[in-house]
Amino acid sequence: MIRSLFLALGDLADPRILGILVRSLLITLLIFIGLGVLLGWALDGVDPCGWFGEGGCALGPSASGFGALLLTLLGLWLLFPAVAIGVISAYMDRIVAVVEAKHYPLAAAGARPLGLAAGAALGLRSTLRVLLYNLIALPLYLVLLVTGIGAIVAFVIVNGLAFGRDLGEMVAARHGDRETRRAWLRATKADRALIGAAVTGIFLVPFVNLLAPVLGAAMTAHLYHRGAPST
Repeated sequence: MIRSLFLALGDLADPRILGILVRSLLITLLIFIGLGVLLGWALDGVDPCGWFGEGGCALGPSASGFGALLLTLLGLWLLFPAVAIGVISAYMDRIVAVVEAKHYPLAAAGARPLGLAAGAALGLRSTLRVLLYNLIALPLYLVLLVTGIGAIVAFVIVNGLAFGRDLGEMVAARHGDRETRRAWLRATKADRALIGAAVTGIFLVPFVNLLAPVLGAAMTAHLYHRGAPST
């Protein structure tokens, strides 16, 4: 996996991958900006005091805007991995194609492009899986909050498993038959989980987290073509 990491870091400098990164990040941020606007509209006039039997504290434009901003920032922290991986999935085929053309031209020549529909379906399934895993693990996160770092460790493990599975499926879908893909996925569970955990850890670092989906895609492509699960 270490070798795959260093190769993927080098791939980030490729102008084609940088262009994909910029486009995917703009789309992800636009989604959250749209969410913030919708939240501000939805909160305008809401009376939170009424929820506790007290009246007369309806939110005005300023208060609703501030509340929407806080909720959007919270959503950006909690949901950025799921949304970003969903958006980048639409470009996953291009990222992997660039990596293959650069490092594995013979494999690139025989690859099957996923196409927009298949890529979108994989992206949607990945996003839903990440959300489901985190919803299931939410009680564990809350319990481990008292430990300080425990919740973060659990978050990295849970999302590492989800991302490792998703990234592996996206890369393997370009090559081989179904049985070959399944065999590779079974053989590389541990390595893909480590890649997923690394991607999740990067997601927790401000600004650097913007590179996480692209780096994960490139690492998984290298893992696939280097052949051995322990590389």
